Amino acid sequence: MGQSHFDASRHKWREVTGEPGLSYFVHHDYTILGYDLEAGTLDMVVRWGRDGGHCPLHRHVATTTVLVLEGEQHLCSLNADGSRAEPIVRKAGDYALSVGRALPHFESGGADGGMAFLGCHSTDRRLYELLDEDQNLLIDVTMELLIEDWKANTGS
Repeated sequence: MGQSHFDASRHKWREVTGEPGLSYFVHHDYTILGYDLEAGTLDMVVRWGRDGGHCPLHRHVATTTVLVLEGEQHLCSLNADGSRAEPIVRKAGDYALSVGRALPHFESGGADGGMAFLGCHSTDRRLYELLDEDQNLLIDVTMELLIEDWKANTGS
């Protein structure tokens, strides 16, 4: 079987950067591939560059399928006391399933960046919670909110 790949150039990407003053560097892009709000599903791809940028601190509340498409996905979860759990490194081709309420975590790419497919399934359309550095809830990110953000910032 021949090598297959995801053609990122065929999609509109939303660049995400963090607020000044955070103790970690927020920088990544995402694209929404498709969604069915009635069924509570949303498929997206997140990519991280070589700059060490992370996703903001968050906790998945939707069941989320992860398939690393390129490079690596690095996860650093936080325990309730704020200590960091053992990092997880997923390489291209690795699969994971997050069910229920996950630990708060940061995600980033490896030295050469990374790209991961996320298939989200939610009965109430909630995807994840964005948290501050003390793990306090900032906002519930719903499918509608993420779709609206993506469309507003990509002209889709």
